[in-house]
Amino acid sequence: MTDAAPAPALKVTGLRKTFGTFIAVDGVDLTLRTGGSLAVVGESGSGKTTTARMIAGLEQPSTGVVLVGGETPPGRRRRATARRRFAGAVQMVFQDPYASLDPSQRVGDGLAEVLRLHTGLRGQELRDRVAAELDRVGLDERQSAALSRSLSGGQRQRVAIARALAVRPRILVLDEAVAALDVSVQAQIIALLREIRQQTSVAYLFITHDLGIVRHVCDDVVVMRHGRIVERGAVGDVLTAPSHPYTRQLLDSVPRPGWKPSRRPLTTGESR
Repeated sequence: MTDAAPAPALKVTGLRKTFGTFIAVDGVDLTLRTGGSLAVVGESGSGKTTTARMIAGLEQPSTGVVLVGGETPPGRRRRATARRRFAGAVQMVFQDPYASLDPSQRVGDGLAEVLRLHTGLRGQELRDRVAAELDRVGLDERQSAALSRSLSGGQRQRVAIARALAVRPRILVLDEAVAALDVSVQAQIIALLREIRQQTSVAYLFITHDLGIVRHVCDDVVVMRHGRIVERGAVGDVLTAPSHPYTRQLLDSVPRPGWKPSRRPLTTGESR
């Protein structure tokens, strides 16, 4: 008699979300294996971010089932310990890291606060863990002692990733996490995410409108339009031979080699 197969990191069935008469998400099914990486792609209004927020427990589904490691997320009426445990299992990194960081708090102090809440670490053990988590994302003692408002956009996104990974989540939801970054910084963050995948068993749910970066991070992809999934499959298959006209439209919008974005001149005191 063989052991049962382990539950996937994420299993979503029949997910639906309505706001009044508007249907934002309609019948979405997703499976994300432990250590896997799934992209959810679509233009603004496709329902991808609403889907991500329901998976992260930030929105309640109208109908449907979300299972994280075989367990349903706790509702708002559940005890704080149950909600905290789920928050530790599913962490989210947003497009604008500044919105999720306290601008008046030092980076290391903010990370220590997260670790105290989720792990109970104190003293030197806590300080060592803070340093280790920041080092993993390429930040040092100088950035640890800095206020988040003094960091660059790329450094702030590294801080957000460090805070999310510090609690050892099962799933990391990245909602347009590189969309606001300069192209060169995007490449650095993508390389960091690939390295973290090699070192840990965390699964990525990568929400993006840009099919051009999907091949660098993800194994599988689903394409959403008007709240529904219109195509799914392995990244190589979907990007090489898309079957849906909408997917082909998204691929046609990806800049080709030799394309150079125009840059506006910097104003006084501004930096990239």
